[in-house]
Amino acid sequence: MAFAMAEITAHERKQDAGECARSASAWAASASIGDSPISREAALRFIHCSDSELPHLLAAAKAAKEKFKPGTITYSRKVFIPLTNLCRDYCGYCAFRRDPGENGAHTMTPAEVLEVAKAGEKLGCTEALFSLGDKPELAFPQMRETLRKLGYKSTLQYLEAMCGLVLRETSLLPHPNPGLLSAEWIGRLAAVSPSMGLMLETINASLLSSGAAHDNAPDKLPAKRLHTIEEAGKQQVPFTTGLLIGIGESLEDRVDTLLAIRDLQERYGHIQEVIVQNFRAKPRIPMRNWPEPSLGEMLRAVAVARLMMPGMNVQAPPNLSAPYYDDLLDAGINDWGGVSPLTPDFINPEKPWPHLEQLRRRTEAKGKQLRQRLPVYPEFVPQVLSRSGLLAEKLQSALAPDNLAREAA
Repeated sequence: MAFAMAEITAHERKQDAGECARSASAWAASASIGDSPISREAALRFIHCSDSELPHLLAAAKAAKEKFKPGTITYSRKVFIPLTNLCRDYCGYCAFRRDPGENGAHTMTPAEVLEVAKAGEKLGCTEALFSLGDKPELAFPQMRETLRKLGYKSTLQYLEAMCGLVLRETSLLPHPNPGLLSAEWIGRLAAVSPSMGLMLETINASLLSSGAAHDNAPDKLPAKRLHTIEEAGKQQVPFTTGLLIGIGESLEDRVDTLLAIRDLQERYGHIQEVIVQNFRAKPRIPMRNWPEPSLGEMLRAVAVARLMMPGMNVQAPPNLSAPYYDDLLDAGINDWGGVSPLTPDFINPEKPWPHLEQLRRRTEAKGKQLRQRLPVYPEFVPQVLSRSGLLAEKLQSALAPDNLAREAA
């Protein structure tokens, strides 16, 4: 009986793969490709496609991308500013966070922030990406004392001040990733940054259970993260989010995470970019022996993201898929995300950014032109310029006529 059931299951998988190929091929051939998002049912079929059927899915996704933004792949030239790596969350995959007193624990001073920003300015950077732990002062008295000495009551207040410092003293535009935010703090940070971000990562709340990726990480509760993204939507703040694959979620979870993002975009229209990021194992993390997602899994996730949101900017970090990152262009991305000529990826320090000239060559080898953008995407620029004040002035001075980044003289 078990043998017979195995034969039936194999037969069903073969049928599903064939259905995937027919559906993807039909989608790629459709004249309306890129106009209508695929359903959850179709996304589930596609993300389960076999290797032999994957080319059909990639063809559909690539065609959808070309209809959305033909011929061009963008990136943001940035400096990475790790404002503090103290964090109250203990995610199983994170090599960035530290406890007070732990080797490498550090909170940057204003002088250090400005030094990095000005060095990046000299190299043509236009984005100051602020990454930091989520409200570490709530867990650590040492962080409260550090903030007191700096003259601030909270990490978010300090972040706000440092975004303002960079905005005043350099030509860079801040893009903060501070974790969960209230409606008040979204408004305050939006006054000193044209865009901000928070990775949804997954809608699977069971990953907060004991031993799972988000064990002892209360700020990773999906409902809380969705609430922050929604609050940004209510205030029409250009927002970056995305999913992290390979941390214990199912393929269905990946589709449903994308669906949750799509639903918020349909309601508020503020999500400027969806990142598809892959887990990478590191020696010092709890998940150091966890299997990494394959390139095939990444290609499926990116392609499904493109077909679920054909009119969305879809990004995948090149350094996390090296040396084969250019294959991601075949899956429908239109952006490489932030790439720095100066600072490492402090979240994945063992994975260096590709040299910008190499990135250009690899992109052009796929028949695409590489263009530098600002931390806010071109289509979201008008709503930021509609605000008065220094932020709008600095953004205007950085713009090319097509709302990408103005080329350095």
